[in-house]
Amino acid sequence: MDDAPKLDLISNLPLSIIESILVRLPIREAVRTSILSSKWRYRWSGITDLVFEDDLFLLNDKLKKFITQVLLLHAGPIHKFQITTSNLRICPDIDQWILFLSRNDVKEILLELGECEWFTVPSCLFSCQKLTRLELVRCELHPPPTFKGFLHLKILNLHQVSITCEAIQSLVSSCPLLECLSLSYFDSLALNISAPNLKYLVLEGEFKEICLENTPGLVSVTVAMYMSDDVVEHFEQSSSCNFIKFFGGAPHLERLIGHIYFTKFLSIGNELGRHPITYHHLKNIELYQVSFEDIKEILVILRLIIYSPNLEELQISGSSNTSVSPEVLDLDFWENECPLDCAFKCLKTVKMTDISGLPHEMRFIKFLLENSPILEIMSITPSVYAIEGRMHMVTELLEFRRVSPQAKIKFVLD
Repeated sequence: MDDAPKLDLISNLPLSIIESILVRLPIREAVRTSILSSKWRYRWSGITDLVFEDDLFLLNDKLKKFITQVLLLHAGPIHKFQITTSNLRICPDIDQWILFLSRNDVKEILLELGECEWFTVPSCLFSCQKLTRLELVRCELHPPPTFKGFLHLKILNLHQVSITCEAIQSLVSSCPLLECLSLSYFDSLALNISAPNLKYLVLEGEFKEICLENTPGLVSVTVAMYMSDDVVEHFEQSSSCNFIKFFGGAPHLERLIGHIYFTKFLSIGNELGRHPITYHHLKNIELYQVSFEDIKEILVILRLIIYSPNLEELQISGSSNTSVSPEVLDLDFWENECPLDCAFKCLKTVKMTDISGLPHEMRFIKFLLENSPILEIMSITPSVYAIEGRMHMVTELLEFRRVSPQAKIKFVLD
């Protein structure tokens, strides 16, 4: 019995099982499977997704050599090529790799080197006409004049990318199938977006303007804005209505998330109340660091929720600033701006955080409680700076009339 030949289970695995194992291994381990048996030798070379991530055994020169060898030995199509590592420095090899990919109909490219490594994307990238996904981090991007667009691109993420505003707009508009767009860490950008098939938009940085010119399919937007002196000066001199420019091209919006300064950005302009737009599909709104001391910012919120008849969830955080200017205390504003027949017929959940108990904060909460017939939860978290006024806030909340019989008020203390 001891002399009986042992079964080589590894070598006798079906090819489909071998391929299933290989695609689940890190690329370095997949390459090493060649030593297992002749049946496994170079079987890894047919892997369609090449992902190179941080590896303690592959630093700079070794990593460059390894990536080059993998590409040279690879057989068959490459669907995905990803480098996300801090172990690789800028080198001419990157240009050669992208040139190789451009000749192999690659579909996805994701490039992110170390934090201090900025590289210039070679022009051959724009020859990758089969691209469906492109993600670039910390690089310079200069589309050539002859570039006509990525006709199959659906996902475009640019993070800390040096590129002109005109080039971004041209790039976006020349990708007819684009569905997901993410732009982050851009400075003083005046952005005009025209993308008929765009569904998901994420923006983060300093924006002088954001105009959704032609985005009828947009369903989700997330915006985080930063303010420089240049942007503030531009806002002060602007007379056009940011609210209309932003929402006018997104009639089918379902979800809106606005971080710091977003409501301030939307409040710029003189036509906020003149051209109301109804957002029939908008069901979820999240707005952070809203100043309830600024009448225009309050008006932005009211315009959004009043003209969103199917709104289900609303989350708003205050700005933790408890100083109150005299004009803000004019509570006649609510009678003038809120229609008597207003009703949020679909609103079930409201979450208010970082609340200081300012008059307009409390009046807004009262307005929601009085006009939300199926409201289930009103959650309120006070600001960490509003310690002395918490009991007064609770007392005032309990006095508010609730039109919904099942509405519960939760006062959350961190």
